[in-house]
Amino acid sequence: MTTPIAKPALPWMTAAAALLEQVATTQAEAIETASQWSAEAIAADGLVHLFGTGHSRIPVEEMFPRYGSYPGFNPIVELSMTFHTQVVGANGQRQAMFIERTPGLAEVILSNFSFGPKDVMMIFSAGGTTAVPVEMARGSRRRGLRVIAVTSVQQSQSSEIDPAVGSRLLDEADLVIDLCSPPADAMIDIVGLDTPVGPGSTVTAVAIVNSIKVRTAQLLTEQGAMPPVLTRGSVVGADRSRDLFDAAYREHARRLARAIDQRGGG
Repeated sequence: MTTPIAKPALPWMTAAAALLEQVATTQAEAIETASQWSAEAIAADGLVHLFGTGHSRIPVEEMFPRYGSYPGFNPIVELSMTFHTQVVGANGQRQAMFIERTPGLAEVILSNFSFGPKDVMMIFSAGGTTAVPVEMARGSRRRGLRVIAVTSVQQSQSSEIDPAVGSRLLDEADLVIDLCSPPADAMIDIVGLDTPVGPGSTVTAVAIVNSIKVRTAQLLTEQGAMPPVLTRGSVVGADRSRDLFDAAYREHARRLARAIDQRGGG
């Protein structure tokens, strides 16, 4: 008789599954509202602008462009605040974190764009207290955009407000979607180690943007306003896939041309 081999413990996956369930049960209404706003913007020939610094770049790129996504979402990231693989030396992490905390930079970024009356700004920041994301939200609202903050409420409230910034991201938003990640972000305590490991905010941020992406597509399809979806050739054939990519990129370029036309003002 053989003895069954015990499965290895996967505590992070268990914690991540619980975190996703928490988001699904507590944030469904906020995700629905975000989807409604996104559909309104895209159907009105506008854009949903997406912004994140640090590792909050990940959900921005997850939304568009990649397979299963479509134009109408405009990713905005700054390389100086999102290029992490260098770590030290030139373009290192110390510089990125310093730049992220620089008051006034968000206004410079926003000045590059002209925003439409139905445009939305979605800002990702797990901590939600550094200058650039907070001021990005503040400046967007001042320009008349509805602002969605995707942030960890616990993590944000566990940190002091920077006096130079004056508020948290969640204070500057019209709608808050809670990542539900803990104050440390990392979720797993290991015996003999006094610091937790294994962050959780990325997995919930990616789940949230894909939930918004899917629901927005449903709403746009119902209105007959659905843009072309980037789709693999193995699913629709090489020619159809190529046509979809070309059509999606053309549509994104058309919408973005308006957004960077400085004659419309910032």
